[in-house]
Amino acid sequence: MKALVYTGARDLDIREVPDPVPAAEEVLLRVEAVGICGSDMHAWAGHDERRPAPLILGHEAAGTVLDGPMAGQRVTVNPLVTCGRCQACLAGRDNLCASRQIISMPPRDGAFAEKLAMPFRNLVAVPDGVSLETASLAEPLACGWHAVRLARQALDMPLSSARCLVFGGGAIGLGVALILKSLGAAEIGLGEPSNARRQVAALQGGLHVFDPQSDETPASVDLVIDGVGFGATRAAGSAALRPGGVFMHIGLGDASPGFDIRRATLQELTFIGTYTYTAQDFRHTATAIFEGRLGRLDWREDLPLDKGPETFHRIAAGAVTAPKVTLLPFA
Repeated sequence: MKALVYTGARDLDIREVPDPVPAAEEVLLRVEAVGICGSDMHAWAGHDERRPAPLILGHEAAGTVLDGPMAGQRVTVNPLVTCGRCQACLAGRDNLCASRQIISMPPRDGAFAEKLAMPFRNLVAVPDGVSLETASLAEPLACGWHAVRLARQALDMPLSSARCLVFGGGAIGLGVALILKSLGAAEIGLGEPSNARRQVAALQGGLHVFDPQSDETPASVDLVIDGVGFGATRAAGSAALRPGGVFMHIGLGDASPGFDIRRATLQELTFIGTYTYTAQDFRHTATAIFEGRLGRLDWREDLPLDKGPETFHRIAAGAVTAPKVTLLPFA
């Protein structure tokens, strides 16, 4: 099969590679849509020792099952493969499974390829009328769904009364804002420095969209969700919280200081780091997408996998304004 292979820092090659061989309880998929994630960009730039070259990246996938009892079924893919037997898995926190694997990280190649092998339990059927391009958004949106679910448990008020602040207008941040909107949050501010992305977010309706570099950041908010994860967003978010507020941290932009630990102690701020999503979070997110509760989700740029090498360079240069780029089968 053909695949887009990460071969070294800032280098991707289209190569012929062997077809994946499904293990027990796995099926083979034809990949028909796969998103480019920030973690793919991080690996491509040579900044992720967990993803050594050569490797097939890509984990935001949807496609069609080629074999087994689900053959012909259109599905979206939960890329997190867990054991199902450990304490975390049995407690419903399978995203914290000590032996978890994720496609696009050894020993599992990713989905920037024509085919992909996955456990059948990781597949969610996509109904007629929902495109696989849209269905592939289940993975990034599930990260936000998980964070919002944990935030609702930590807040000292219902979400319908909460003033919320989101940092980031990419797929994670925008997805979080749309999830908050679908759940009836009282007020949602979204900070994004890119004018083009602010325009996309404003078109969704019901959001207060602002430039955190020049506009006033909302203050005394109840909930901050950081989809960026830089020191600057951690600092701005902890400053924006009212006493007793909740800070949810999704983004992994850098590891620099920023969150105000002294203020967190004196004013009892809650900081919760979030990692991916549980299998149940993923299924709930997919259902919300299928039912149209998160809007049209038409803010992708769709390109063939052939354009992958140049697309990574365009994203790194800031020449892509869409919150999400989705790669389609080779032309």
